[in-house]
Amino acid sequence: MTLTVIVAWLIAGLIIGGLAHLLVPGRQRIGILRTLLFGIAGALVGGFVTAALLGPGHLIITFLVSLAVSALLISAVTHPRYRRRLSHRSRRRLR
Repeated sequence: MTLTVIVAWLIAGLIIGGLAHLLVPGRQRIGILRTLLFGIAGALVGGFVTAALLGPGHLIITFLVSLAVSALLISAVTHPRYRRRLSHRSRRRLR
């Protein structure tokens, strides 16, 4: 694994972060910087995982795994903090 490949993953991570933000349903209240950082993290994790499992050269699979990892990171960070709490009346209706 060369430095050029890692730099390419970092640059691709910027695009992956934006796409992952669009894939996660609902409204995410995180800034663009955090979205891009999650994209970079997802690209690095996805790149290392696919390189370790499949070997280098699987660009489409690496992109898809990176996109999934980034979407999971965004979803994990935004979901528990910002979900709507049910009011007392709507809880009663659900029972």
